[in-house]
Amino acid sequence: MELDDSIYARVTDVCDIAEQRIEAGDYASAIRAYQDAYALLPDPREQWEAATWILTGIGDAYWYLDNYESARDSLIQAIRCPGGLGNPFVHLRLGQVEFELGNEPRAVDELARAYMGGGAEIFQSEDPRYLRFLAEHIKMEN
Repeated sequence: MELDDSIYARVTDVCDIAEQRIEAGDYASAIRAYQDAYALLPDPREQWEAATWILTGIGDAYWYLDNYESARDSLIQAIRCPGGLGNPFVHLRLGQVEFELGNEPRAVDELARAYMGGGAEIFQSEDPRYLRFLAEHIKMEN
Protein backbone atom coordinates (compact mmCIF):
# COMPACT_ATOMS: atom_id res chain seq x y z
CA MET A 1 0.00 0.00 0.00
CA GLU A 2 1.32 3.44 -0.92
CA LEU A 3 0.85 6.75 0.80
CA ASP A 4 -1.06 9.54 -0.87
CA ASP A 5 1.43 11.68 -2.83
CA SER A 6 0.83 14.81 -0.76
CA ILE A 7 1.30 12.94 2.54
CA TYR A 8 4.39 11.21 1.19
CA ALA A 9 5.88 14.57 0.16
CA ARG A 10 5.23 16.07 3.60
CA VAL A 11 6.65 13.03 5.37
CA THR A 12 9.82 13.00 3.27
CA ASP A 13 10.30 16.75 3.75
CA VAL A 14 10.12 16.39 7.53
CA CYS A 15 12.41 13.35 7.43
CA ASP A 16 14.93 15.33 5.37
CA ILE A 17 14.95 17.92 8.16
CA ALA A 18 15.42 15.15 10.73
CA GLU A 19 18.35 13.70 8.77
CA GLN A 20 20.00 17.13 8.55
CA ARG A 21 19.67 17.42 12.30
CA ILE A 22 21.24 13.97 12.75
CA GLU A 23 24.17 15.02 10.56
CA ALA A 24 24.52 18.19 12.66
CA GLY A 25 24.55 16.13 15.86
CA ASP A 26 21.27 17.59 17.09
CA TYR A 27 19.75 14.22 17.96
CA ALA A 28 16.98 15.40 20.28
CA SER A 29 15.70 17.78 17.62
CA ALA A 30 15.96 15.01 15.02
CA ILE A 31 13.80 12.76 17.20
CA ARG A 32 11.14 15.46 17.43
CA ALA A 33 11.18 15.90 13.64
CA TYR A 34 10.90 12.15 13.08
CA GLN A 35 8.01 12.03 15.55
CA ASP A 36 6.32 14.82 13.59
CA ALA A 37 6.77 12.80 10.39
CA TYR A 38 5.37 9.69 12.07
CA ALA A 39 2.31 11.66 13.21
CA LEU A 40 1.59 12.50 9.56
CA LEU A 41 1.05 8.83 8.67
CA PRO A 42 -2.56 7.64 8.50
CA ASP A 43 -3.68 5.06 11.06
CA PRO A 44 -2.71 2.36 11.49
CA ARG A 45 0.74 3.90 11.12
CA GLU A 46 2.60 0.58 11.29
CA GLN A 47 1.15 -0.50 7.94
CA TRP A 48 3.25 2.00 5.97
CA GLU A 49 6.78 1.36 4.75
CA ALA A 50 7.54 4.97 5.71
CA ALA A 51 6.93 3.98 9.34
CA THR A 52 9.87 1.60 9.08
CA TRP A 53 12.40 4.25 8.13
CA ILE A 54 10.92 6.87 10.45
CA LEU A 55 11.06 4.55 13.47
CA THR A 56 14.54 3.44 12.46
CA GLY A 57 15.59 7.08 12.36
CA ILE A 58 14.15 7.63 15.82
CA GLY A 59 15.97 4.56 17.12
CA ASP A 60 19.21 5.69 15.50
CA ALA A 61 18.96 9.14 17.08
CA TYR A 62 18.29 7.61 20.49
CA TRP A 63 21.32 5.36 19.89
CA TYR A 64 23.52 8.41 19.42
CA LEU A 65 22.11 9.85 22.65
CA ASP A 66 23.03 6.61 24.47
CA ASN A 67 19.35 6.19 25.34
CA TYR A 68 19.40 2.48 24.61
CA GLU A 69 16.00 1.59 26.07
CA SER A 70 14.20 4.13 23.87
CA ALA A 71 16.32 3.09 20.90
CA ARG A 72 15.33 -0.53 21.44
CA ASP A 73 11.64 0.35 21.68
CA SER A 74 11.73 2.27 18.38
CA LEU A 75 13.78 -0.35 16.56
CA ILE A 76 11.53 -3.21 17.70
CA GLN A 77 8.58 -1.20 16.45
CA ALA A 78 10.40 -0.67 13.12
CA ILE A 79 10.94 -4.42 12.73
CA ARG A 80 7.17 -4.91 12.94
CA CYS A 81 6.59 -2.53 10.01
CA PRO A 82 6.85 -3.41 6.29
CA GLY A 83 10.44 -4.16 5.31
CA GLY A 84 11.72 -3.94 8.87
CA LEU A 85 12.27 -7.61 9.55
CA GLY A 86 15.38 -8.60 7.65
CA ASN A 87 16.63 -5.02 7.20
CA PRO A 88 20.36 -5.34 7.98
CA PHE A 89 20.71 -1.84 9.40
CA VAL A 90 17.75 -2.21 11.75
CA HIS A 91 19.15 -5.52 13.02
CA LEU A 92 22.64 -4.02 13.36
CA ARG A 93 21.48 -1.11 15.44
CA LEU A 94 19.15 -3.29 17.52
CA GLY A 95 22.00 -5.74 18.12
CA GLN A 96 24.25 -2.92 19.27
CA VAL A 97 21.53 -1.64 21.59
CA GLU A 98 20.99 -5.09 23.07
CA PHE A 99 24.77 -5.42 23.52
CA GLU A 100 24.92 -2.10 25.37
CA LEU A 101 22.00 -3.16 27.57
CA GLY A 102 23.82 -6.39 28.47
CA ASN A 103 21.36 -8.66 26.66
CA GLU A 104 24.01 -10.84 25.03
CA PRO A 105 21.77 -13.58 23.56
CA ARG A 106 19.56 -10.94 21.87
CA ALA A 107 22.66 -9.02 20.76
CA VAL A 108 24.10 -12.13 19.12
CA ASP A 109 20.80 -12.87 17.38
CA GLU A 110 20.35 -9.35 16.02
CA LEU A 111 23.99 -8.84 15.04
CA ALA A 112 23.94 -12.23 13.28
CA ARG A 113 20.87 -11.13 11.31
CA ALA A 114 22.70 -7.93 10.34
CA TYR A 115 25.75 -9.94 9.29
CA MET A 116 23.69 -12.43 7.27
CA GLY A 117 21.86 -9.62 5.48
CA GLY A 118 24.66 -7.10 5.06
CA GLY A 119 27.89 -9.03 5.46
CA ALA A 120 30.91 -7.71 7.31
CA GLU A 121 30.58 -4.49 5.31
CA ILE A 122 27.64 -3.33 7.41
CA PHE A 123 29.98 -3.24 10.41
CA GLN A 124 32.71 -1.20 8.66
CA SER A 125 31.76 2.21 10.00
CA GLU A 126 30.87 0.88 13.45
CA ASP A 127 33.00 0.28 16.52
CA PRO A 128 34.92 -2.97 15.79
CA ARG A 129 33.97 -4.43 19.15
CA TYR A 130 30.52 -5.40 17.82
CA LEU A 131 31.96 -7.52 15.02
CA ARG A 132 34.52 -9.02 17.41
CA PHE A 133 31.71 -9.85 19.84
CA LEU A 134 29.74 -11.52 17.06
CA ALA A 135 32.81 -13.48 15.92
CA GLU A 136 33.14 -14.88 19.45
CA HIS A 137 29.65 -16.35 19.17
CA ILE A 138 29.14 -17.51 15.59
CA LYS A 139 31.28 -18.96 12.84
CA MET A 140 31.93 -16.22 10.28
CA GLU A 141 33.34 -16.40 6.78
CA ASN A 142 36.78 -14.88 6.26
